[in-house]
Amino acid sequence: MDEVIRNTAEALLAAAEQNKAIAPVAAGLGAGADVNTAYAVQDEITKAGLAAGRRLVGRKIGLTSAAVQAQMGVDQPDYGMLFADMEYADGETIPAGRLIQPKVEAELAFVLNRDLPDEDATAAELIGAIAYALPAIEIVDSRIRDWKIGLLDTIADNASSGLYVLGSRPVPLADFEPRLCGMVMERTGEPVSFGAGAACMGNPLIAALWLARRMVQVGRPLMAGDVILSGALGPMVPARPGDAFRVAIAGLGEVTARFEKEEKAQ
Repeated sequence: MDEVIRNTAEALLAAAEQNKAIAPVAAGLGAGADVNTAYAVQDEITKAGLAAGRRLVGRKIGLTSAAVQAQMGVDQPDYGMLFADMEYADGETIPAGRLIQPKVEAELAFVLNRDLPDEDATAAELIGAIAYALPAIEIVDSRIRDWKIGLLDTIADNASSGLYVLGSRPVPLADFEPRLCGMVMERTGEPVSFGAGAACMGNPLIAALWLARRMVQVGRPLMAGDVILSGALGPMVPARPGDAFRVAIAGLGEVTARFEKEEKAQ
């Protein structure tokens, strides 16, 4: 099984490096494969990134929608790693060819100012560890061709992570309500997605608490300075070359992401 895990991780790493999608990987993990097998693949990818000098700066939470969980046949979210080279600044242009088949989600990001080392972390400890929140755009991507993913495919593929963009105005938790804040996303001026904090497991803080506890269980606890992308506030939207996305979240402000129109001539 160790060899299967390594080979699967190498295939996904090669797909990312070559910017070329591959067939689903779940079947190749074997009949006895489960979520632990898929996370073992993800961990191999994480270790390879760290060995190559990439810097781990946070985590993302996926599958926070009850409807999506039911579709995937699970009763909890999943997680993926955020590296420093995945972050783009608010309004910065994302180069053409950076991703394979990107889609965009609006999220709340929490930034920590305290470590969360305990498996039984409380909601009070989590709230005390959050320095501030930001509006965020997660640009999900899949190394699996045509997004034909199952649960094991997406977990192994770093929870279908791509890039992310954070807003530039930090807001303390005391100044807005994560559960009730409304969201609207525009693509090149046209509203394309609506939602609210409650769409994320009832409250984005519940998702973040699940993550904090889970990260201790797997030996990668959340640390001061880490970013948490807490899950989608509304439906994801495909991103096309030349698209510009604007996300406005009540109480948090706005964040924008721009996609280069076409690849520049070599």
